[in-house]
Amino acid sequence: MANSRSARKRIRSSERKHIRNRAVKSAVRTKVIKARHALLEEGGATGEAELHAAIKALDRAAEKGVLHRNNARRRKSRLASMAARLANVAEGVEGAAVRSAAAGGAKGRSAKQPARATASTSAAKSAPKAPAAKATTPRVAAAKPAAPKAAAAVKPAAKTPKSK
Repeated sequence: MANSRSARKRIRSSERKHIRNRAVKSAVRTKVIKARHALLEEGGATGEAELHAAIKALDRAAEKGVLHRNNARRRKSRLASMAARLANVAEGVEGAAVRSAAAGGAKGRSAKQPARATASTSAAKSAPKAPAAKATTPRVAAAKPAAPKAAAAVKPAAKTPKSK
């Protein structure tokens, strides 16, 4: 805990700023996502409006100091280049596959996410190897409760001769 009055005040003010910054970052993230989705859809008018709203939100967050100015510039550049690629595609061949490729992946996903999907499919392919791992698990389980299982096996055997 802080010892001085100024340190306590600093904690209070930083908590207020943290709450404000979190709300601004969330709003910026929402507007950027809406802009991406609007650009991917066929209607160009809403995409342009959402793009301008996202750029305005990024500028405002950078002005307030919530985002670093280079971070805001980089995000605006990515949005603008995505819009330009999609505009070029709209002039040429129209198709969902072409649009998604221009957006940077399937349905606007980044290049990193398909790599994760590939990793999950490779994990699914390694699932047939799982029985070998299960074979080691019963040995460990059998080693721990070996005496109770043996006793349980002996008790029914002892009961069956008595019932005869």
